[in-house]
Amino acid sequence: MGEYLQEFVDDTTWFNQLVLGYLLPTKLWDPLPHILQTWLRNYIAGNLLYFISGFLWCFYIYYLKRNVYLPKDAIPTNKAMLLQIYVAMKAMPWYTALPTISEYMIENRWTKCYARISDVGWLMYAVYLFIYLAIVEFGIYWMHRELHDIKPLYKYLHATHHIYNKQNTLSPFAGLAFHPLDGILQAIPHVIVLFILPTHFRTHIGLIFLEGIWTTNIHDCIHGKLWPIMGAGYHTIHHTTYRHNYGHYTIWMDWMLGTLRDPIDDEGKKEM
Repeated sequence: MGEYLQEFVDDTTWFNQLVLGYLLPTKLWDPLPHILQTWLRNYIAGNLLYFISGFLWCFYIYYLKRNVYLPKDAIPTNKAMLLQIYVAMKAMPWYTALPTISEYMIENRWTKCYARISDVGWLMYAVYLFIYLAIVEFGIYWMHRELHDIKPLYKYLHATHHIYNKQNTLSPFAGLAFHPLDGILQAIPHVIVLFILPTHFRTHIGLIFLEGIWTTNIHDCIHGKLWPIMGAGYHTIHHTTYRHNYGHYTIWMDWMLGTLRDPIDDEGKKEM
């Protein structure tokens, strides 16, 4: 195994030991093949991220700041949130298979990943990261839009997520409440980009897990008013109209392609 390839294996081994070594007895995970250790690490980390971010955010907006950000009738019931958790938990083993597969491909040098920022320098790291995010934004926009436009995909996959179509049915826990294949399809641009662009390995892993935090945020129905970020105000409109605001981190794709609907404009229309 070449030294450069070994750096990727060393990184994933360290990630595995960091998560599994602290949470599980060594005898339970150490005998497993490396790829199963990686999946178990991603599964545990994914669940921790989902529950910690979800519970903290719900506690803050529904209890500490109750009626500050959202009116009482916009707060989802505990039953609705438990259903969202149930759907997300059924999908989580499959969601976490995607970063496991991407790490396997990186370790086997099938991608253009590089191990250290010093391999390319800080300037090119920043340039590649910008292009990475642009490609992901483009890919997720079109994947999301096609999940609506192609009727069988919507009926059998994406409709699972769109039963949450009012403020009082949306919560941070809805962020991962998808059909497993739907969630994977919307995250797969993160993997495709590895084959076409030099990508820093640890940044890629970090961005995959940032998705979990981001999806928590955009389902809380609070309009952050931070242009050009595609925050929860925009995404709530997506859940109520089904035909607008397909974007992910920013509004750019929707703006360019005519699918943008601004929550401030919506509020103005309601008040007229």
